[in-house]
Amino acid sequence: RDQEVITNTFRAQYVSGLIGKKRVPGYKDEDGVPADSVTETLLAVRMYVDNWRWAGVPFFVRSAKRMPGRMTKILIRFRQAPLSLFNWTNLAGDAPNTLILNLQPNEGIRLEFGAKAPGPVNEILPVNMEFDYDETFGSEPPDAYERLLLDCIMGDATLFTRADEVRGQWSYVTDIINGWKNNPVRNLPVYESGTWGPPGLDEFIHLNGLTWR
Repeated sequence: RDQEVITNTFRAQYVSGLIGKKRVPGYKDEDGVPADSVTETLLAVRMYVDNWRWAGVPFFVRSAKRMPGRMTKILIRFRQAPLSLFNWTNLAGDAPNTLILNLQPNEGIRLEFGAKAPGPVNEILPVNMEFDYDETFGSEPPDAYERLLLDCIMGDATLFTRADEVRGQWSYVTDIINGWKNNPVRNLPVYESGTWGPPGLDEFIHLNGLTWR
């Protein structure tokens, strides 16, 4: 199990860099942080679900501090069909359809897919179908803590995390932490504050023929 943890996780630590036009310190430059700290500030995990429905489908989760901006989104990349109607053209290698769920900011949903251009020419063009929360309703959804506090006042626990879900999450994370403890490192890969991470982060997902978005 420890080897699975090492193979399917990537972690790094931020150093000094620019956020906007402001120079910010590195993690080890912060007060109270040991000079030899190997605390991760970036983590990427490759996960699989061991059942027939999701067999062989990788799930990637990435979270980090000191990135260029705050962003939370879910991308679902659909598998290419084994047979393409246009596989005899140069369009066979077109990008797969992708469903993007923007959670914050700019809440909304976008479906990216290829559509055949009108007429006799066999040409597939990238198109989008998009729903934007702000544009549709004329206002942004309430802040997460606004909704949380209101639900507490109203006694509505519909969106609250259940205890068994929390225990399941901690069970998974504990295995990762134990795997790291059993295979300690002296130094972590580093990335400048204000960037999207070190080169190793891209290499981690490239092993599955994918890219971060």
